[in-house]
Order: sequence, then C-alpha cells, then structure tokens
Amino acid sequence: MSDINQNPVFDPELYNEDLAPVSPNKRTWGTWNYASLWISMSMCIPTYMLASSLIEGGMNWWQSVLTIFLGNLIVLIPMILNGHAGTKYGIPFPVFARASFGTTGANIPALLRAIVACGWFGIQTWIGGVSLYQILRVWIPSLSEPMITGFFPPVLEMICFLMFLIVNMIVVYFGVDSIRKLLVFKAVFLPAAAFALLFWAIYSTDGLGEILNQPSKFQSPSEFWKFFFPALTGMVGFWATLSLNIPDFTRYATSQKAQINGQMIGLPPSMAVFSFIGVVVTSATTIIYGTTIWDPVILAGKFENKILVTLAMIAIAISTLATNIAANIVSPANDFANLSPSKISFRTGGYITGIIGVLICPWKLIADPSGYIFTWLVGYSSLLGPIGGIMISDYFFVRKQQLILEELYQEGKTYSYKNGFNSKAVMALIFGVIPNIPGFLVTIKVIPADSVPEWLTNLYHYGWFVGFFISGLIYFLLMKNKK
Repeated sequence: MSDINQNPVFDPELYNEDLAPVSPNKRTWGTWNYASLWISMSMCIPTYMLASSLIEGGMNWWQSVLTIFLGNLIVLIPMILNGHAGTKYGIPFPVFARASFGTTGANIPALLRAIVACGWFGIQTWIGGVSLYQILRVWIPSLSEPMITGFFPPVLEMICFLMFLIVNMIVVYFGVDSIRKLLVFKAVFLPAAAFALLFWAIYSTDGLGEILNQPSKFQSPSEFWKFFFPALTGMVGFWATLSLNIPDFTRYATSQKAQINGQMIGLPPSMAVFSFIGVVVTSATTIIYGTTIWDPVILAGKFENKILVTLAMIAIAISTLATNIAANIVSPANDFANLSPSKISFRTGGYITGIIGVLICPWKLIADPSGYIFTWLVGYSSLLGPIGGIMISDYFFVRKQQLILEELYQEGKTYSYKNGFNSKAVMALIFGVIPNIPGFLVTIKVIPADSVPEWLTNLYHYGWFVGFFISGLIYFLLMKNKK
C-alpha cells in the first residue's frame, strides 16, 4: 500500500529522489535506532539551558524536571501520530503536508518550519561563537565576561559569532558528508562532559543534599501556576518543529511499533535525565558562586585551568557545529531550495538559512530565561501547533489514514485542490494563530498589557495547545462540510 506500483508521470516540481517514497528494502530503522536518535538530539546545550532556565525562573529541581518530562510526554503524542504517515507510506514531511495544504500550499508549513530552524541555527551559532570568545578570555584575562547590555553584543563577541557562522557556511559549501564524524564525536563527548559537570557540582557542594534542598522562589501557588503553564507550553514548543517533520525520520522505520516504541524510549527519559543534570549544575552555581549561571559555556569559562577550559570550549564548538549542520541547516536549506529548484540550490538555501539566523538576533533570544522560554519557544510553538493540528486532523479524521500515494506527486489531482492550495487548511491555520497574536505582542512589548483583555493575553501562555485544537477542529468542520 505504501509503494508506487505503477510508474505514472510525476510533475518534476513535485518529485525527485529525495522526496520519493522510501522502498521497503530501505526501511531498516528499528526501535533502538529511534531511541538512539532521540538520545543524541536531546543531549545538546539548548536542552541543558532549557532546564537551567526553569531554575532561574524560580522552580526547584523536581518542579523543573517534572515540567520538562510532562512537556515531552505531551509532544510525544503528535510526534507519534505524524510519524505514522511516514512509516506507512515512506514519505517525508513536505510530501505529507500536501495532503492537507495542497501541492503548492505545502510550502506554507515547510517555510514556517524552516524559519524556526533558522532561529535554532542562530542560537547554536551564538553558542559556538561564545565558546570561541571564552577561549580568548581565558588566555587574555583582561577581556570582560560575555554580557549583552544593549541590542547588540560587544564587538569582539560579535566577531567570534560571525567567525563561527563562517565556519558553518564553509561546511555548507563543501557539503555535509563529513559532519557524520563530528556527530560521532558529539555522541561521545557531550554525555561524558555532562556527567563530568554533574560530578563537579556534587563534589564542589559536598553532595546532592544541599543542591536538591534549594527551595522554589515562588511565594504562593498562584505564582507557581502563572509560571508553570507558559513554561509547559515552552517545553512542548522545544520539539514542536520535529513533531511536524518527524516523517522525515519515520519513513525509514521497519514498522509502526519500531517508531512508536523507539520514540517513547528515547525522547522523554533522555530529556529528563539531561535536564536533571542541568538543574543540578545550575543549582550548584548558586551555592558556589552566589549567582545562578544557566549557560554551561559561561560556567566552563569560570574554571581556572586554562588548558581545560580551552579543550572544553573547542569540544563544545565542534559538537555544536555538528548539531547545527545536521539539525538546523539541512532541513531549511532543502525547504528554501524547494521553493524554486531551478534557481535555489541546496548551497544557496544554506546561505539563506545563515543570513536569517543572524537577522533573528539569537543573542537576544537566549540572553535571559524569559526571552528563551516566553518569547522564542512559546512564540514559535503558537505557529507550529496549528499546523500539527491540521495535519493530524486531516490524516486521522478526514482521510482515515488513507492517502493516494501517486497523486501526492501529481498536479491536477486530488491534492492540488484549487491552484495548488487547500484554502480550508489556510483558513484553519489563520484562525489558530490569531488568538495568540495579542499575547505575543504584549510579551514583546509592542503593545501595552492594559490595551488587551487579560484573558486574551493569557491565551498566549497556552499558544501551542490553543492553536493545535482550534485549527484541528476548524479544519475538520470545514472539510466535513466541503460539499
């Protein structure tokens, strides 16, 4: 059922070897392949910073870890549901999106996802640049610690950021095949470094007891819940991108059981474990230094041994480069290239990703916990939640998991709708995004809080959930009554 048995004429703008269904003999990913994939992707600096930012926001250790674990249990649901189509039909995300948005309209969710990937590219590039800056600082003590006081960072930090950006672009120019070796390095180094930091935190504070006894900063239950729900939305938003394009990975699965069990084993537990390390180390910095340091790159820069700091920063830079190319360049580069294959190559798409990654100003996104969680994570989850709701509603409730595989690659057939766009999907997307706009504008201080009803502002704190359910329901109703 998942194969194209005939050899019909496909539109060259809709079909190539990368977009074609994966043949059964090439579907070799089992349960532990998916578990390993998620463990590798979870073990990254932003995951550590995610957990640490909750501590900075006021939570204690178990509240932080529980929030992250719960958020990943929630996002696991759309992850598995969207992954079903990839496994059944062997198709990637852009092709799957054609069923609901249309053969041309599928570019809408693809580009929204690509823009988010550009943001993550910028964040990872900033982390790599700060690593280079820390190497300079440890050998030239007169340099000040990284600190962003205005809109732009200090000149030297910006130069390091741009240098690391150039390194990324060089890899794009020469191709990404060599990045596999760097990914192997990352898989070995980051877990080892994480547990080394955990040991340091325990040793430096005379055990876990003092660390885990650090109290919550919230003075009342209402203060806690006011922080918890936006934070939970941010945790869901952390993997909101992958919850959409998970078919890119599950198309290689040997069975539905493999992709479901693999994701269940790999995602929530690994995020909880790595975040726990981040929580413990961040709590330890409060005890040791008297201030909370939620950025591990800044923390490593405080160690006294110059050789140790230099090696740690080089390792962080290499592992960050590997993650950046694999997770944040390949996907958006292809998305941009698919807009106009004759004019935009993969290489050009990579350059576009780099430019947008700089324009997003990643140093502001992670300068403080509120910007990282409430502006960045919650903000883009408000865009991606509606897309997930539409795709799941279409696949499971409108089409009952039945797709006409050949016609996903043909113009003028079922999934072309009118001029390549399914207007009902676009309408449902708009209705899912609109309720979150006022709260977002208040959060980024474009409009004053008192100009918007409080209940409407609060909807933004549930952005992913609001968009997911509103768009999914509206799409179902519109498609049910299409005739």
